[in-house]
Amino acid sequence: MVIRLSERWPEVSPDRLLSECVPPPRFADVRFATYQPAPDEPSQAEALAMLSERAVGMAKPRQAPSLWSRLRRRDQAPGKPGIYLDGGFGVGKTHLLASLWHEAAGPKMYCTFVELTNLVGALGLRTAVDALSSYRLICIDEFELDDPGDTMLISRLLGQLVAAGVELAATSNTLPDKLGEGRFQAIDFLREIQALAANFDVRRIDGPDYRHRGLPVAPEPWPDDKVEAKTAERANASCDHFVDLHRHLAELHPSKYGALLDGVETVGITDIRPLTDENVALRVVVLADRMYDRNLPLLAGGVPLDQLFSADMLKGGYRKKYLRALSRLIALANAGG
Repeated sequence: MVIRLSERWPEVSPDRLLSECVPPPRFADVRFATYQPAPDEPSQAEALAMLSERAVGMAKPRQAPSLWSRLRRRDQAPGKPGIYLDGGFGVGKTHLLASLWHEAAGPKMYCTFVELTNLVGALGLRTAVDALSSYRLICIDEFELDDPGDTMLISRLLGQLVAAGVELAATSNTLPDKLGEGRFQAIDFLREIQALAANFDVRRIDGPDYRHRGLPVAPEPWPDDKVEAKTAERANASCDHFVDLHRHLAELHPSKYGALLDGVETVGITDIRPLTDENVALRVVVLADRMYDRNLPLLAGGVPLDQLFSADMLKGGYRKKYLRALSRLIALANAGG
């Protein structure tokens, strides 16, 4: 029987949300030893050496600070509790971040920035701080600020976690003092961004610019009746009309999008249409990320996937996010046959 995602109403406990904060399956086996720096990009080897050294300390359980150590720390120049890997797509930042997570002692957490904001939104700031304050390390992939609310929320969260002794590591293709640039410039939010930047030791990783690679070619969409027929033939396949699906996403908290896909092995979507509403587009991006994490083949009908986001969207402040989603959806559609 075909699964209808648009008819599912998953409930997700806080314990499950926290337990799922681990590297996605494609990074489950990466280690520092499997990272191969490009010979002509010395910053890659330098980042590998720096993180490998930091990992030695992080492999030891976190020690509760004594009164004497806290008093000594007041007289020392403040250090940067976080590592921030900046660079373009495809230079190995996520490989290095996941390797650091694998080496670190627990409790520890690995998530994308979107997953972190969704987690805090689901738990509430106070509960999230209480739950994470004892962690050894928190790794945040694809660090980005989508709106002023996220800026203030994450700034306060990370500020309180750093004060509690949690170490941070993050990746992004935007320097921390430039986060949010082109989206909001109000002075209060810039102050929050600067406070975030102060928590990180920034390391640049160079490599070929992702803009020279282009998007993979979108496969020809299937007729809707073929999508429906093929999903009916496959075990544990879902099939939904595109409009039904994105309307349903609007009624679910994004922290539940992963649970929405529980038990699904193939995703079918009929009558995919170009998007013009930014809110709808951003929800589809989150769903695409959860599908990609699970490597779910996509059977797609409607317009070609490279027409999913409007030309204006691909020029706007969320351009990188939409391009990433397109690349992932196209890869899943090619895997779908």
